[in-house]
Formats: sequence, C-alpha cells, structure tokens
Amino acid sequence: MLESINLISCNFPRFLPPLKPLRRPQIQTVSSRNLIVVQSKFLKSDQILRRYNRKYENKGFLHVCKSSLNKNPDPDKTEIQDEARDWSSSVLLFALWGALLYYCFNLAPDQTPTQDLYFLKKLLNLKGDDGFRMNQILVGLWYMMGLWPLVYGMLLLPTGRSKTPAWPFVVLSFFGGVYALLPYFALWNPPSPPVSESELRQWPLNILESKLTAGVTLVAGLGIIIYALVGNAGDWKEFYQYFRESKFIHVTSLDFCLLSAFAPFWVYNDMTTRKW
Repeated sequence: MLESINLISCNFPRFLPPLKPLRRPQIQTVSSRNLIVVQSKFLKSDQILRRYNRKYENKGFLHVCKSSLNKNPDPDKTEIQDEARDWSSSVLLFALWGALLYYCFNLAPDQTPTQDLYFLKKLLNLKGDDGFRMNQILVGLWYMMGLWPLVYGMLLLPTGRSKTPAWPFVVLSFFGGVYALLPYFALWNPPSPPVSESELRQWPLNILESKLTAGVTLVAGLGIIIYALVGNAGDWKEFYQYFRESKFIHVTSLDFCLLSAFAPFWVYNDMTTRKW
C-alpha cells in the first residue's frame, strides 16, 4: 500500500516552474508637437467655417450654415426656414371649380328655360299672385341659398382670412354661391392673421361676431329646413322632376350640396382659431 502511494506521489513535481513576469502593454505616447499640429488644424477649420457663415449671413440667405464646432451659439439668432407652400390642394380646388363651371354651362339639363325664368320671378316676388302654387322644397332651397353666404361670412371674415382678402368673394357668394367662393378656397393659405380688438368693433365684424346675429341665423336656418321637410310626397316627386329638367334648379341644388359639404371644414377652422 505504501509503495503504491509513493508511486503516485512521484508522478507530480514538488516544485512548480517559476512564472514569467507579465509584460506591461506599451503605451504609445503622442508628442506635444503632434497635439499642437492637430489642434491648429481644427482651429483653422473653425475659423474658415466662421468666415463662410459671416459671408452668407451678410448676404441675407434664408438658410444660414452653422459650424458644428461652435460651442457657444448665439441663442438670440433664430434660423429662418423657407417653407414652400403645398399647392396640391389649390390645384385640385381650381380643377373642381373649372369642372363645375363647364358642367353648369354645357352639360347641365336645360329643357325648361321659360319655366326657369318664371320660377325666378316668383321667388324674387317680381310676379304677383297668379294662383300658381310654388313647390315648397324649392322655396326652402331658395331661402337657404340666401342664408349660406351669411354663414360663410361669419366663418371666413374673422377667422378664415388670408393674404387674399375674403370679403369680395363673400359678397359675390350672395349671387354666385359656391361658384364664387371656390377660388378663395383655392387661394386660402393658413394660418389666418390675428384679429385685433379694434377690428372686431368695426363694421362688418361687429355684426358678424354678434351673438344676436348667430342666434337669428340659427333659428332661421332651422325654420327653413323644417318648412322644406314637412312638404308632402308630391312636392318631393315634383322637385326631383324639376332637378332633372331645369338648369336653374339643378345648378342651385349642386350649389347647396357643395356649400353644405365645405361648411364642416370652415367650422372646424373657426373653432381651432378661437381655441374652443
């Protein structure tokens, strides 16, 4: 047993070989001369960029190039951004306007021109009572077309203004409806300029911004709609026949539909501008 132990123990050396000392990593030192050369290069590039910026700032460029090496930029100087206007919506609105005019003058039904003239005189009260009963829906549509320009005046003149004045288009809309407003919709460029308190006290904004005007307009609109809706079934069939044959009623109906379609956008714009 002892012999086996001695044999096993002899297999291992008594002393381990001495470990070699680890070599320290060689640190490459950079001479101060090289640092001075590198620093001088950065300083020269910074000076060149500063001269370049001053050169173009004096010329009045909109986008001023700034050096990223400037550690303390001047916070008072703001960078002017030339935001290009997106004309896609304007082109579409002008195309819609042109297509509508072409349709109204060339493609709209025009089978009853004499009857159209008679209806127009009756609606303008230029013809006395001759026993003819006017279509109730047509009468309601006519009065609504007189109310829509007032509504758009309350939406466009205070909060829907632009560089292009809105009042000529609003005045023309009393005669041309949406066909007179579409060019302004195409030329409108937000945001609208702010309205001062003195302007709100002057005509016509003092009337358009009045709560009394808004209340009377709302009550009148609801009354006209109720008056048109309570018409009997015969009035609706008769109006549909007029729509298919009469250019006057056909064009007026399209005018009413387009004014109703554009109104939610301008109401939303008015609410956003007033921060409601």
